[in-house]
Amino acid sequence: MKVQIGKGEFQLGSEELTELRDSTELLGSVEQLRTRMEEDGYLLLRGFHDRAQVLRARSQILAKLAADGKFAEETDPEEAIIGPLNKGAFYGGTNEDLPEFLELVNSARVMQFFQDFLGGEPMTYPFKWLRAVAQGDNTAAHYDIVYMGRGTPNLYTMWTPLGDTPIEMGTLAVLEGSHRWQNLRETYGRMDVDRDGTGGWFSDDPHELIEKFGGRWATSSFQAGDVMIFGMFTMHASTVNTSNKMRVSCDTRYQLASEPADDRWIGKKPKGHRPAEGVQNRTMAEAREKWGL
Repeated sequence: MKVQIGKGEFQLGSEELTELRDSTELLGSVEQLRTRMEEDGYLLLRGFHDRAQVLRARSQILAKLAADGKFAEETDPEEAIIGPLNKGAFYGGTNEDLPEFLELVNSARVMQFFQDFLGGEPMTYPFKWLRAVAQGDNTAAHYDIVYMGRGTPNLYTMWTPLGDTPIEMGTLAVLEGSHRWQNLRETYGRMDVDRDGTGGWFSDDPHELIEKFGGRWATSSFQAGDVMIFGMFTMHASTVNTSNKMRVSCDTRYQLASEPADDRWIGKKPKGHRPAEGVQNRTMAEAREKWGL
């Protein structure tokens, strides 16, 4: 199977692209889950959410997208057929108008998992990163820390596809071993997009990252209920949505309540990204040249 990630094309099952490792069988052992996270930088958990609950949240989001004119006329919103403008949507925020969605990502099941995994009372950022991705779009390779690094680095992302999502619709892809690249962690990994005036995507060329740093990409198809959980220093991207259907997914964040949180993403009205006053913008190419990367 041919897979597009950014500017690159890969053959699934090759030396450059493999299937994600499934950690579902470890759900009964917190210690094994922690060890697997240290090894891989991510956990793929199948059927983590209740499927019916995911589909209820999906229907509510699809109704909002339909009201915003994102789907083809005279089609069922449940099919998520992209309209002629081919425009996605970003519903970043607290999403009070989507109670089924909030019930899913803030559920007792989710919070209990993180209480066990983190070893203490967890908190989740009220700001949720909810996206609908149109045809031809994808996310380029990056670390999450550059967007939310003003609190604890022991912060975790949960990526939830809101519906059955084959690779061709745009699934999460991670670069194996990238969470252990000290030279990248100590340069790019210390960047702050608002403070430094630099875009957060490290590269839109996935082949270049393999050539420069090693490793291989990993991705998979997902079913409603599956999740990916990963840390702030796991290099990840998404496959390109080559289908005619909108890919709907969300990123939500979790940490220990006792540790400092990035104040851009908490509170009743999170302020989000705000470029620092007087900051001089620079490109990622300029930043990478300075870092020697």
